[in-house]
Amino acid sequence: MGKGLEPRSDKAPYLERRRKKVREEIERNRRGEFVVPTWVLVVALIAVIAGWAALILLP
Repeated sequence: MGKGLEPRSDKAPYLERRRKKVREEIERNRRGEFVVPTWVLVVALIAVIAGWAALILLP
């Protein structure tokens, strides 16, 4: 049998773990433990630095 024809029982534990992880994250956010992802902070920092550089270098 091809791989696509096998039952998806092997995916069940993954989906259960994923759902549990999402549920736990939602509960943390509702308690006020939300943390801004690092990539968002990096993008904000780069935008601020680029803005300052534009103000200094372009006039």
